[in-house]
Amino acid sequence: MLDLVSISKTFNPGTINAKTAVSNLSLHLDDGDFVTIIGSNGAGKSTLFNAIAGAFYVDDGAILLDGLDITFVPEYRRSRVIGRLFQDPLKGTAPGMTIEENLALAFLRSSENSHPFSRISKKDKDLFRERLSLLGMGLEDRMKQPVGLLSGGQRQALTLLMATLVTPKILLLDEHTAALDLGTADKVLDLTREIVARENITCLMITHNMKQALELGNRTFMMADGNIVLDVGGEERSRMSVEDLIARFKIGAGKELDNDRILLST
Repeated sequence: MLDLVSISKTFNPGTINAKTAVSNLSLHLDDGDFVTIIGSNGAGKSTLFNAIAGAFYVDDGAILLDGLDITFVPEYRRSRVIGRLFQDPLKGTAPGMTIEENLALAFLRSSENSHPFSRISKKDKDLFRERLSLLGMGLEDRMKQPVGLLSGGQRQALTLLMATLVTPKILLLDEHTAALDLGTADKVLDLTREIVARENITCLMITHNMKQALELGNRTFMMADGNIVLDVGGEERSRMSVEDLIARFKIGAGKELDNDRILLST
């Protein structure tokens, strides 16, 4: 489904500020895999997401999606099949546009609906209302209101809906609940779990919560120094505790996990 073959990325190469963010990283995802990712700041998590999304081209290696080489496919074309949510709820929506207009933009971005003369039909609007109702936030009755009037949690839920309105091949979640209060974060996480399961979406989710990383999805990656130092799934993962995860990180990375945010989240 998704294959990264020995990809590397160095920023500011040839200068005193050169930084290798991802080094010779390879991974394979099957259809429907839901992978949680743990790692300290600078481990390469967001760089990995940017490489997959096409925010930059990798220096070496290849990226294949359903067997098609997309290594040099630009970001705007990848966005038709790759959905993404960021930590900041304000990043995924246009605040001056209505809920309906934001959904229309997301809908028309898909490959099937991207003809320059495409229009949103009544049937499409009914679909928007139906999907909004599944969020359980009453947004289906506020479709003509500007998105800027919504709370952070409502905007993140809307962004999640926009990213999955036309089922993407891959969904990238970059700590998408970290900026929300606990109750709202749980609600958005529940919605994430429901949508990913219902649509059988292949998903990668960065989280700082190790307990959450072991409970969600079917695989867990731990990253350090620009590479994946642990890839665990199946029965082995189901038996693991947070303490086991920390111990396995030390073996794989050759050093202790020393990120207070991650350690304290347990």
